[in-house]
Amino acid sequence: MQRHPLLRAWRGALLGLALAATAGAWAQPADLIVTNAKVVTLDAASTTAQALAVRDGRLLAVGDAATVARHVGPSTRTLDAGGRTLIPGLIDSHLHGIRAALSYATEVNWVNTYTIAEAMDRLKAKAAASRPGAWLVVAGGWTEQQFAEKRRPTLAEVMAAVPDNPVYVQLFYNSVLLTPKALQALQLKADAPPHGLTVERDAGGAATGWWAGNIINMSQLFDTLPQPTYEDNVNGTRQFFAELNRLGVTGFVDTGGFSISAPQFAAMFQLWREKAMTVRVAYHLFSQRRDTELADYQAATQLVPMGFGDEMLKFNGIGERITLAMYNNNFPNEAVKAKFLEAIRWAARQRMAVTVHWSEDSSVQHLLDLFEQVDRETPIAPLRWSVAHLENASEATLRRMAALGVGWTVQMSSYYNGAALLAQRGEAARRMPPVVTARRLGVKIGGGTDAHRVASYNPFVMLQWLLTGRTVSGLQLRAPQEIPSREEALRHYTIDSAWFSFDETRRGSLEPGKLADFAVLDQDILTVPLERIERTQSLLTVVGGRVVHAAGPFAAAR
Repeated sequence: MQRHPLLRAWRGALLGLALAATAGAWAQPADLIVTNAKVVTLDAASTTAQALAVRDGRLLAVGDAATVARHVGPSTRTLDAGGRTLIPGLIDSHLHGIRAALSYATEVNWVNTYTIAEAMDRLKAKAAASRPGAWLVVAGGWTEQQFAEKRRPTLAEVMAAVPDNPVYVQLFYNSVLLTPKALQALQLKADAPPHGLTVERDAGGAATGWWAGNIINMSQLFDTLPQPTYEDNVNGTRQFFAELNRLGVTGFVDTGGFSISAPQFAAMFQLWREKAMTVRVAYHLFSQRRDTELADYQAATQLVPMGFGDEMLKFNGIGERITLAMYNNNFPNEAVKAKFLEAIRWAARQRMAVTVHWSEDSSVQHLLDLFEQVDRETPIAPLRWSVAHLENASEATLRRMAALGVGWTVQMSSYYNGAALLAQRGEAARRMPPVVTARRLGVKIGGGTDAHRVASYNPFVMLQWLLTGRTVSGLQLRAPQEIPSREEALRHYTIDSAWFSFDETRRGSLEPGKLADFAVLDQDILTVPLERIERTQSLLTVVGGRVVHAAGPFAAAR
């Protein structure tokens, strides 16, 4: 068929433009290329690639070595991964990281200590590096089950290790030990703890040095400790973010917490202004005062709309405590629910994300009823609302959540208290948390740690727990039917977690055009024996194309 000359010319011009654009794209030089890697892309097809190229903070190409090599230019820096596994940067969907960072420079952490002697050595090292008589604070993130001795340190052991320092050691929100110098400094007596705390005694009735309490009174006691200086806050934030980078973490959703009000954000905001952030943070506002929660939210967000910020730091809504009276309340009355409803109804109208702490499936209907009531007025599925914890979620609950488009952030409390759960709940404990069922029903699942007071911030501990179902004490708790594949677990900690901050199209998988956030690991978590996953570290962590952590063979890369 004869074609009109103008039509042929027009099509020829379009083809020429397309070819020119394609050639230009191929010719784009990369800033950074990583080659000779096992690139776990976590794209929709579960592609494994060999190399990737980065330009202007984003992934320019992901594919085989020849494809990526086309982007080598005169200024391209090339790193050989040595056949190591490269994964998308890990994203913790539920981390109290802003608060943890404030005191990281002045605290002692017992992450990855396996004996009481190792824990005492950490205290000694901190004392030696601090001014004489400085406070030594272990704020949490450990359990006696991680120690070979399967018990807590005694007061005598702590005193023998650091006799000249006031010491505060907190175990979850359940127990706390203060040495005599700490008691003296706080003007407290060992046999007369503050209101709500009780003296723990041994079988013979003698005081052990430990006090028992709960999250409210333990937080109140913690707030009486000498506070780090602002300089400590800034240094601690830098150090904590660097520690997360060492573990391959490139982002987290911060769910506020007790003792974290507006002034405590200043150190992180300073790093953000200085463009010194090495972790992407999406933060929530957590109510700090009773009965004025909604007014406080309204005042705090007048000039901070949902999503305000940039790719490194942004406002992500309210939670995980919306109102104090409703917080983890298994028996809320109508007045309590009405106040909560008023707050979440306002949040929906403001197009805000909401995340809510709820632990018990037998009472979660109170929460979901209110979610459904709001949903009839303002659809909440586009708002990415979520429930945190709820490790014993039933299939019926998960179906309701799926119908609403409500996500579920899963942590690892049963990793620490699995034996108690088994004793309390019997066989029902073996399905906690039911992540495979939730995935099958279409509930979006975010992996997280809930660190740092109640858990380790190490993401590989969480991944190992998901994949083995074995508790910190070695108990095989979870049944095989609720154990995901390795790739599914990794997705929960990357692209699925990105969903909770509206970022799944920008990060969480390794695809051209997405942010260049990735980590090269020291072992392949897709093939290494499951019991070794928790010891994984990153050798190279990159955020937005910038090397933020480099060790071992990459030590010179930063």
